[in-house]
Amino acid sequence: MTIYTNMPLEVVLEGFNDKMEPHQEVWVNGIRMQVAPVAPGIGKIVRLLDCSLHDYLNPSLSPGNLVHYQ
Repeated sequence: MTIYTNMPLEVVLEGFNDKMEPHQEVWVNGIRMQVAPVAPGIGKIVRLLDCSLHDYLNPSLSPGNLVHYQ
């Protein structure tokens, strides 16, 4: 792989070896999504896995938002 950049290599590769946080797949209101748990029953949306195309336009389902699940 070749990368062309004017940024220092340390900045480009920052966090490359950090441990990934565990993700869970959950169903919320009929939408399957991948979340990163932040508290019991609460997760931060990472990505949508199974939903309609209109759900991608819903701002409450954008990555980074918190959802409640069981």
